[in-house]
Amino acid sequence: MFSQPQIFLNRSILILSLALSSCNPFLGTPTTTPTPPKPTETPVPPTPTPPPSAATINGEYITLTEFQAELDRYQSAQKALNKTVTEQAAKKIVLEDLIAQVLLAQGARDAGFNLTEADLQSRIEALTKEVGGADKLKAWQSTNGYDAESFQLALKRAAESAWMRDKIIADVPGTVEQVHVHQILTYNEDDAKAVLDQLKVGKDFDELAALYDPLTHGELGWVPRGYLLDSKADEAVFTLKVGEYSEIITTKAGFHIFKVIERGEHSLSPDALLSVQEQALQKWLSDHRKQSDVVIALDDLSP
Repeated sequence: MFSQPQIFLNRSILILSLALSSCNPFLGTPTTTPTPPKPTETPVPPTPTPPPSAATINGEYITLTEFQAELDRYQSAQKALNKTVTEQAAKKIVLEDLIAQVLLAQGARDAGFNLTEADLQSRIEALTKEVGGADKLKAWQSTNGYDAESFQLALKRAAESAWMRDKIIADVPGTVEQVHVHQILTYNEDDAKAVLDQLKVGKDFDELAALYDPLTHGELGWVPRGYLLDSKADEAVFTLKVGEYSEIITTKAGFHIFKVIERGEHSLSPDALLSVQEQALQKWLSDHRKQSDVVIALDDLSP
């Protein structure tokens, strides 16, 4: 079957042929030259109708079906853990996670990662073998709200986003600027003020730290930027010079007075490495989200 533009084009050729035949001298030339037919404009193809979506990231859709299935899985998992999450909070968590996955997957493709159809099928075959056969994989997909198409999409996106995540964290150096910190931690402000008063009249910091924490003597070890959970504490320890102690820093854990023992480039501990890697990942996502066209279509989650 011809497309609409082809039909118009053939009709124009037919009209033009008839006009030319009428001016053939062997058929009898008319006294006037016939007016050429006006060219027919080729119509613009219709824009594909976008699927009902929860969000669009740089033109890539997170469909409502995909979002709802992921939301159901998340809520089921929270219920199994005896955790209560409001509907609104659950929606936000799930959508933000899906947006992050799409951004990472797009980053992987931009960086040259190409998961071919053969690669994807190999992964599916490996999963099929791991779960005990095609029937069991199909049953798992059904239980978790997947059909064959949505499962392949989720698997492909997961592989792409995991590749990009690994690339980001692999670039984190193992040695960074850190400070070696001791602290005195009290659980009421009056005690903290009393400690600070003693420090100001010359009381030894380490003696007071041992008094309030006989087990560790206030030892926090070497910490990189962003490692301390409270931003005020993190800012305080990196502002101090070696040998200085801070004012009282209030956090959810209590009332802290920090002292910097050493400062310099130092190898990250395994726990600190995980923290710095997480910071690098979140910074990448934050930077790329700012540069991306992210449109949230859910009314209750729109900015």
